[in-house]
Amino acid sequence: MEAMLQPVADFFGPTWPAVWTLVKIVAIIAPLMIAVAYLTLAERKVIGFMQVRIGPNRVGPWGLLQPIADGVKLLFKEIIVPSGANKGLFILGPILAIAPSLAAWAVIPFDDGLVLANVNAGLLFLLAITSMEVYGVIIAGWASNSKYPFLGSMRAAAQMVSYEVSMGFALICVLLISASLNLTDIVTSQGQGRFADMGLGFLSWNWLPLLPMFVVYVISGIAETNRAPFDVVEGEAEVVAGHMVEYSGMTFALFFLAEYANMILVSILTSVLFLGGWLSPVGFLPDGFHWLALKTAFILLLFLWARATFPRFRYDHIMRLGWKVFIPVTLVWVFVVAVWMMSPLSIWS
Repeated sequence: MEAMLQPVADFFGPTWPAVWTLVKIVAIIAPLMIAVAYLTLAERKVIGFMQVRIGPNRVGPWGLLQPIADGVKLLFKEIIVPSGANKGLFILGPILAIAPSLAAWAVIPFDDGLVLANVNAGLLFLLAITSMEVYGVIIAGWASNSKYPFLGSMRAAAQMVSYEVSMGFALICVLLISASLNLTDIVTSQGQGRFADMGLGFLSWNWLPLLPMFVVYVISGIAETNRAPFDVVEGEAEVVAGHMVEYSGMTFALFFLAEYANMILVSILTSVLFLGGWLSPVGFLPDGFHWLALKTAFILLLFLWARATFPRFRYDHIMRLGWKVFIPVTLVWVFVVAVWMMSPLSIWS
């Protein structure tokens, strides 16, 4: 992939560095938007299969044009701003919801050396930028000047903050054993060790020694993105559609784009931090971006599988799981990993 991009880099890089940076941004965002659109189709197809239904199959061959039809429909729908709403903040809410989920991709490595900004504090940047998403939800709920959106936004804010804490503690374990905030270094460190030397690379990835943290991170990622069974933010029987009640057209669509973009972001981060990123699971197969794509697709399948399987949790159960189960478990495991690294039984020395 680097060889394919090298002629373009040679053409734009030395003369127009700003244009070359813009080309790289478009090369990331354009496929991401296509992936988001077709993730909605994949979700409907996968859940249809699990529930013994057909799923969308009318628009285009095998229903492949359904996301385009949905996009065109939303594009031509009227954007209605409630008369009592704060118009500026009402429009700003969806923008603040989707902007962090797009900006976070600046530091995601797709292959060795294939990253937009290979900064040393990449993981810190991710934590900072993704924590901004909650502001879009709160502003959208408050600016609507309506009770249901405000209640939904308060629920969303509490849930997102609660599970960010447990995700943060899970990441501390990854930082301890990787000794780096650079995402490329974190992936590279997973390709070293006794199992990697034996050609069993998948046993040297972080998921095995940090298995409890891997499970906590995946479940917290589902809750953080407000996906079922943690989707009480838009519990139809309670708060209608949560903070999105008053939105229509493309402002409504931006919240859904943000949700699905966050699903892909959490999945690719899980692959990078715990599943070896672009590294091959066995020594006789070459590393490459295709491994990262396959691992990300597997985590996304878990998101869809959870939605098709579990009923919606009660709100107090969600809060109890976050604060009384996940945070104590992650705190204990941080201590266990720290002691393990300092002991003679350390596998990272």
